[in-house]
Amino acid sequence: MGESLGSTIISQDEKLMPFITSCNIACGFHGGDPKHMQKTIRLAIANNVRIGAHPSYPDLEGFGRRKMDIEPEELKAILIYQISALKGMVECEGGTLSYVKPHGALYNKASIDSSEAQVIISSIKSMDPKLALMGLAGSEMEKAAKEMGVEFIAEAFCDRSYELDGSLMPRSKPDAVFSKVEDVVKQVASIVFDKRVEISVDKFIPIQADSICIHGDNPMALEFVKGIHHLFSPSKV
Repeated sequence: MGESLGSTIISQDEKLMPFITSCNIACGFHGGDPKHMQKTIRLAIANNVRIGAHPSYPDLEGFGRRKMDIEPEELKAILIYQISALKGMVECEGGTLSYVKPHGALYNKASIDSSEAQVIISSIKSMDPKLALMGLAGSEMEKAAKEMGVEFIAEAFCDRSYELDGSLMPRSKPDAVFSKVEDVVKQVASIVFDKRVEISVDKFIPIQADSICIHGDNPMALEFVKGIHHLFSPSKV
């Protein structure tokens, strides 16, 4: 959330907020600007939604989804810059930053590259060792967080297809991103109730997750989140 930039509005943050329990707020390097970041922080606090920082590679043009190789010390500085900016803004509004979730290409690389994951965790520990790391369930981020003594929030995705190794299917592949509410609800039910995710017809991989991600920039995000909310609280939708 908070990924809007100037007059370019991304997502439906105000409409989504009542249906969620945590939000990942952009820190300005893939999306977001001070005005929209502040607005999203205020919305989260008003709705009692847990706040996480959503830092990325410095890639506004590519929305943080292009691969980059940045040497560790520079990447650490880039991450500390973003996390500290959001943390300060959250605290100015009387809130608390709870965790950090990398965005886009940074997230994907850290999920399979232990060195990249370690840089992220080192950045978090430099900022505030009480901050948790949110990342892909069963990934290198999870392993590194446990080794380096940082709380880890294992995440699964409701609106993305998975590969056999538990990674997310690249967006360039057909059917990598879901567009139907029934597919999203089916995947969430499978993850939550059966601890598994379907990768092809009747073929599953195990998954153990603490949090379910919905991409706010998906045009169907509001319908997705309402469908998920109805799955768990049918009388409240």
